[in-house]
Amino acid sequence: MPSSLIGAVINPKRTQGLITNVASGSTHTLVKLKGPGLFLSAAVAKQGGNNDISFVILDIDGQNVVNISIAALINQGLVSDNTYGVMSFKSAAGLDTVTIGWPYPITFQKELLLKVTVNETGVVQIVSNVLAAG
Repeated sequence: MPSSLIGAVINPKRTQGLITNVASGSTHTLVKLKGPGLFLSAAVAKQGGNNDISFVILDIDGQNVVNISIAALINQGLVSDNTYGVMSFKSAAGLDTVTIGWPYPITFQKELLLKVTVNETGVVQIVSNVLAAG
């Protein structure tokens, strides 16, 4: 929640999610947070896969906020900081990382869900981190 100190966020917390040996055609909840709280940012890193047709999904209070594949982010040029708040980065080691975050925290009253839908073979693992306060 906001503090009285120049709009600072108090009690930030990192919540991590991890899945391994991921089957194609599967959807997984990586992080589930109960509200009320403030969403600050998230990162999802995918190791392996053959076509980047894996989707990163963020739902806040039952409303879809982000639902986009890694391939779509790359094809749309969302590979650097942008006002849309979602970007993808491919490391030299072959990891695909999607980050989500805006200049201001987003309030959630009931629930925040960070999920992935994997539509490709060869995904070894997916690790995620959500920064939130509450």
